[in-house]
Formats: sequence, C-alpha cells, structure tokens
Amino acid sequence: MSRTRQLVSWSPATHAFMPIGAATWSFTEDDFGAITITLQRFLYDAKARCALLVDRSGQLVATVGEPPNFDATAFATLTAADFSANDQLARLIGESDFNVLFHQGERESMYLADIARRVILVVLFDNRTTLGLVRLRMKAAVDELTRIFEGVFARGNVRAAAPPGFLAGAEDEIDRLFQ
Repeated sequence: MSRTRQLVSWSPATHAFMPIGAATWSFTEDDFGAITITLQRFLYDAKARCALLVDRSGQLVATVGEPPNFDATAFATLTAADFSANDQLARLIGESDFNVLFHQGERESMYLADIARRVILVVLFDNRTTLGLVRLRMKAAVDELTRIFEGVFARGNVRAAAPPGFLAGAEDEIDRLFQ
C-alpha cells in the first residue's frame, strides 16, 4: 500500500479539547511508523481503501492506503467541521459527544472515529467490504491509535512545560522594551 504523510505541529489554542497549558504536539518517525503499521493492518483486515488522520482543527496528519482522488486538505477541514457539528448535536440531545460517525453513499462510504479526543480517523471504503467488517476491525485500530497518540500528547506536555522561574522578570523586561 502506498502512503503519504504530513507531520504537523499543532497549536492547542485553536482546539477546545486540548488541555490548557500544552503548547504543541508532533510525533517522531517511530510514532509515524507505529501509526502507519496500525492503519495498514486495519485497511487490509477491513478491506477498506484509505485511512486519513485529521486533527480536530482540520489539519491533515497522515494518509495511508490508496491515495484519495480529491483534495485531501480540504477534505480534512470539512471532516473536522463535520465532527464538531456532530459534537454540538450530541450535546443538544444530552450526550457528551458522538465518538463515531458513519456516512453511506451509493458506492463510497466513510466511517469516522475519535482518537484520544484530538484526532479523527477517517476510513474510506467501497462495496468491496461491508460496514460490519469495518466496524469490527475499527475498535482494535482505534484502541491502538489512542494508545500511540496518548503517548505523543504526554511527551508534548512534558516538552511544553517551562522550567521553574522561566517567566520570572518577563513582565519587567517587556515593560523595558516598550519604554
């Protein structure tokens, strides 16, 4: 299977679900390898065509499987908006969120799942497989990706922490700059 990737550093200031105080997140080549292997195995087992990882701000994080025949960047933005809109719909009916979404077309369908409250897994599949098989294989993939991304996010939070006293005197220095 072919793969493309786009590594992203991400600012949580634009994302309501990020813990306050974390600055950015990014993943290593090892993380990317583990993510890719998980997604390739899932696509093979589920007989699905393509998997895209999108962060909640709409940035494309990774694509694995058959390259999509559309603008993946625009698709990522729309996916994040779709998930956000459905989160609001869930709240209106008394749910905290919907952690999976399914959209069925005549020939193409997509199944979306939340990964660690920060990333969306989008799986594109056609009539070569069934929704049941995709759903059956999705749970293990989501669990594995959640484990990987929680490790990524934990590392990001540790790196983002400023050493004690880091901001001491910063206000005085800023005042001096503008005098």
